[in-house]
Amino acid sequence: MDEEKYLSAYYENYDEDKRLTSKHGSIEYLTTIKYIEKYLHPNMQILEVGAGTGRYCLHFAHQGYKVNSIELVEHNIEIMKTKVLKSDDIDIQKGNALDLSLFNDNTFDVTLVLGPLYHLFTLEDKEKAIAEAIRVTKKGGTIYFAYLTNDSVIISWGLLGGKLAEGMKDKIVDDKFRCLSSPKMLFEMTYVEEFSQMMTKFNVEHLHTVATDGITQFFRAAIDSLSDEMYEAWVKYHFATCERKDLIGYSSHVIEIYRKK
Repeated sequence: MDEEKYLSAYYENYDEDKRLTSKHGSIEYLTTIKYIEKYLHPNMQILEVGAGTGRYCLHFAHQGYKVNSIELVEHNIEIMKTKVLKSDDIDIQKGNALDLSLFNDNTFDVTLVLGPLYHLFTLEDKEKAIAEAIRVTKKGGTIYFAYLTNDSVIISWGLLGGKLAEGMKDKIVDDKFRCLSSPKMLFEMTYVEEFSQMMTKFNVEHLHTVATDGITQFFRAAIDSLSDEMYEAWVKYHFATCERKDLIGYSSHVIEIYRKK
């Protein structure tokens, strides 16, 4: 399929691990871990769908959790496997977020979908991935969905990257400043209200909407140059404000957390 071809070409030339290890990138990582651990208890079983190179699933495998990992891109799977410890209880398989039929209903306590929605371009595919994640999660279990926001791209790519006028001329951005995408362009952007509306048809309880990196992505160089003391202060500010509704829409990455009824 074209989607897999484009994704494979992209990730074969992109260091996904490095993205989350810089000071600015670590804020997304630390925030995501914080909210996963909020609902994580001993002996829970975790599924990560679209695990990339394993930054999250291996973190929990190293802590002793039973983890299943599904990833579409073979290059990412190869990297992930090199980081597995002998003590890890993890199963890594190639698979697609749209079809989790290798798992039974109500199997996992925690299901992480932290990447696939970045690359799904139709409402049908988005809803299919969401439905599959909910299906394999136990009743009372938690499901995490990450997506990219539209306005963060307008600022980072459009304003800071100097592409906005060109994007409007090329019809990549419409007259309402909606970013238009396709599999060839790799990434799909979403509005917070749009995602919330989509979730109303599923039998889940909303727990949190979290700006996982806030405005950090717009100040990468400045944040990477902070002293340790100032960085710690910025992280505390971020944690204190990452659920404020008036700030969430400008975050590059948002996580929606639900409990299955």
